[in-house]
Amino acid sequence: MKVKITGTGSYLPEKVLTNFDLEKMVDTSDEWIRTRTGIVERHIAADDEATSDMVAKAAVKALEMAKLKPEDLDAIIVATVTPDNAYPSTACWVQKHLGIRGQPAFDIEAACSGWIYGVAVGRGLIETGLGKKILVCGGETMSRALNWEDRSTCVLFGDGAGCAVLEPSDDDSGFLSIYLGADGNLGELLVQPAGGSRMPASENTVREKLHTVSMQGNEVFKHAVRSMQMAAIKALELAGIEGKDVDVFIPHQANLRIIDATRERVGIPKEKTIVTIDHIANISGATIPISLDEAVRAGRVKKGDIVLFDAFGGGFTWASAVLRW
Repeated sequence: MKVKITGTGSYLPEKVLTNFDLEKMVDTSDEWIRTRTGIVERHIAADDEATSDMVAKAAVKALEMAKLKPEDLDAIIVATVTPDNAYPSTACWVQKHLGIRGQPAFDIEAACSGWIYGVAVGRGLIETGLGKKILVCGGETMSRALNWEDRSTCVLFGDGAGCAVLEPSDDDSGFLSIYLGADGNLGELLVQPAGGSRMPASENTVREKLHTVSMQGNEVFKHAVRSMQMAAIKALELAGIEGKDVDVFIPHQANLRIIDATRERVGIPKEKTIVTIDHIANISGATIPISLDEAVRAGRVKKGDIVLFDAFGGGFTWASAVLRW
């Protein structure tokens, strides 16, 4: 049974934080951020917005495109590293926002690779007969997990959400391959140290800002380049195609240099690559579904197109997938 995407939706908060705004907050500059990352601006959630609020808004748009009602859903999956709470899951809160109940709802935590991990699980639910209409979302409020005094990390991230509806395919469209991987031995290179059972919240962890992103940037960059290139090639091999066959490349948007290095290694032209990092920055697990929705609504993804997804994130995790639209 093939599984395809029948609807996409995304949401970005109204507030925009530009590089020039950041110049007034930390010792950085628009030129430094732009040339090293490709980021120009990012969206920041309002004080009363949580991850589930943004995901629910994106979900409504995805359901509308798929011509479905919330009660038609058989499961809700949310990829996030910034949940509303440790529990209930963000997916359960999204279920509440949508005004439905009964279907399974759960979160996946695979950092920036999370949405593709979620797609793999959603496809599995359909293929095993446990559901026919699965909502797979990525949502992040990264601004709440940043040290706004650390210029090496606070300039990189933004907030937002993206969703896709998975359904059985009745034609030749659908996922041709999905590839997942991880290496927990490298977890300390990109980590939020405090807040879990290893280092519970305390006065000291708050004072030391240990509830925020800690990243060894140079090492993460090197591993990201290698892993994204490897994952993309692996997904293409599993699908039985080559880079030249790809019509649309949607990579995780962490750094423009990583994107360029990956597409060049795989043999994908720049004009076939979706780049959103300039206006959304890195939104972890929400980045790829937001980028997909923007591409779909802009007419850059057409019936029959071969779409390659590729991601790398904390864990380390990596994931890739090939889809015939």
